[in-house]
Amino acid sequence: MARCWQLRSRSLPLDGGPQVMGILNVTPDSFSDGGKHRAVVAAVEAALQMEDAGAAIIDIGGESTRPYSDPVATAEELQRVVPVLEQLQGRLAVPVSIDTSKAAVARAALDLGAEIINDVSGLERDPEMGALAAARQAGVCVMHMQGTPQTMQDAPAYENVVEEIDAYLQQRAAACLALGIAPERICLDPGIGFGKTHAHNLALLRGVGRFLELPYPLLIGHSRKGFIAHVLDDRTVDRDAGTLGVSLAMAAAGVDFLRVHDVPATVQALRLFRACREASPR
Repeated sequence: MARCWQLRSRSLPLDGGPQVMGILNVTPDSFSDGGKHRAVVAAVEAALQMEDAGAAIIDIGGESTRPYSDPVATAEELQRVVPVLEQLQGRLAVPVSIDTSKAAVARAALDLGAEIINDVSGLERDPEMGALAAARQAGVCVMHMQGTPQTMQDAPAYENVVEEIDAYLQQRAAACLALGIAPERICLDPGIGFGKTHAHNLALLRGVGRFLELPYPLLIGHSRKGFIAHVLDDRTVDRDAGTLGVSLAMAAAGVDFLRVHDVPATVQALRLFRACREASPR
């Protein structure tokens, strides 16, 4: 039987290599593209362009989760994402994911056609989130984060980062199952850059095979993260080339989804990656 990630009204097959989740931040302060898509028209156009470029999912977020970002009130987050979701209804063929830790925002997004709840708190921050996901039969992406965006980079510490995050993801998957979320609707994310040092991030990427042993799809969100500049020893470097390098390493490992800012370059790189790996004629 082919593997798939079951969403609300459709499924995404997992047997063709990594699929791309395009990042659409409708915020003024996200670390990489804050303010770029704050206007509704710009956000809608960006979503359509990402779909045309080959994104399998459009992930819309109205609250920055960069280190030391300020929390956003529910009303403000709704004001940012709802108009975009309204304008995209019926215009996208690919599923929409809502990047939020608030059940009220997730509920509004689901009402407007979203298929996935992508929660950086692992469905823990809002006690209503798990029950909502179960009742609405949404796909869920469960991420690990040590602390909160306001505290996560103060002094992240682990004895064994791969083992501890593997255990956390297993525990959160079990919690989702207990809430009535079907196993085929769960995707896991080790949370690159969320409460991790540069060394932790690299350890997770090198040890990604451990997470691929779990019976759930795996998403990696590494795009433009600070560890890329650290490896390249240049804090001012454009991180897109480094992001592509990580994307191809994750493709070689067998990761299911890559969450990125630059959809066209990633889709093209993956197409060439797959073409070069196909069996050549004898």
